[in-house]
Amino acid sequence: MHSTALAEEALALVPERGRAVLGLAGPPAAGKSTLARSLVAALGEVAAYVPLDGFHLSNAQLDRLGLRSRKGSEPSFDAFGYAALLARLVAAAGREAVYVPDFDRTLDEPVAARHVVPAGARLVVTEGNYLALDAPGWREARTWMDRLWYVDAPEAERDARLVDRHRRHGRSASATRAWIDANDLPNSLLVATSRARCDRVVPPP
Repeated sequence: MHSTALAEEALALVPERGRAVLGLAGPPAAGKSTLARSLVAALGEVAAYVPLDGFHLSNAQLDRLGLRSRKGSEPSFDAFGYAALLARLVAAAGREAVYVPDFDRTLDEPVAARHVVPAGARLVVTEGNYLALDAPGWREARTWMDRLWYVDAPEAERDARLVDRHRRHGRSASATRAWIDANDLPNSLLVATSRARCDRVVPPP
């Protein structure tokens, strides 16, 4: 479906009062962040972007938990913190701006307050791998989403994007292949189990 049609669907979610939340779930490198940003750009000041990636645990916490080799996996995120942010965003509509974190791939760490949701924004477009998961924290986050779309792309296309992503951020060819096979692929398989919990499936941008 053309992105213009998706933008029109997203615009239809904007309430006259308060704030709606549109979630985009899907496997790594499916195009979630690209679609989210394009929707926000198309809708203008009425919409704001909130990435799940800001709720990556820090490297220090991953080391403490023994999860550094599984960075990006479901337990490497603060799901309850993400759910609490969505609750705050809904409550703050029309009252105050809310700063939200993101993940810096150059630093390889989460960073605070990279994005802001203005008080007047009436639609939050949020995206991340695990938004549809039937698991603690994710279920709580889902209750704040008015709609949840599943963004998908062919496996070969996602794999090529992942290779490009990891190589651009310094991994060797062999290390990239090993990381995708041992980490990104299992994450994709887990995300795929949540597909039926989404309201609809949309093609990548």
